[in-house]
Amino acid sequence: MSAEVPRALAAVLDGRTPAGVLPWPADRPVADALAAARDAGWDGAALDLAGVADKAGFLDRCAAALEFPAYFGHNWDALVDCLTDLSWCPPSRGRLLVITGWQEYAAAAPEDWSVVEGVLADSVGYWRDTDTGLAVIMAGGRGRQGA
Repeated sequence: MSAEVPRALAAVLDGRTPAGVLPWPADRPVADALAAARDAGWDGAALDLAGVADKAGFLDRCAAALEFPAYFGHNWDALVDCLTDLSWCPPSRGRLLVITGWQEYAAAAPEDWSVVEGVLADSVGYWRDTDTGLAVIMAGGRGRQGA
């Protein structure tokens, strides 16, 4: 694994630390995180939320970026279902979700963003004690503290 990868991510990808919701420096290209995940045998996806201001836009971006199955119901419960039942995805050692542009959505819809933080933290926790980890990077800032 490249020395360029921050220690927190490297420790998750190589199994020394349980997966979680991680910060990512604003000045670092998220492509570095996705490349590190790929090199470690993980699948990676980038979710760009720039310009998203509401729940519908957020769920549409998730469906497209994460290639959710056609049955995705475009609601919070369906988001939880797709993030905790990954039977629709090819098997993988782990999955890394890199979220960019989230600050705009968090500011525009703080109550919805609080739900998103909870869904992400719960989904990461769901996969924590399995052979397939789920880690989330909040590019350019922090997500929920302690997640």
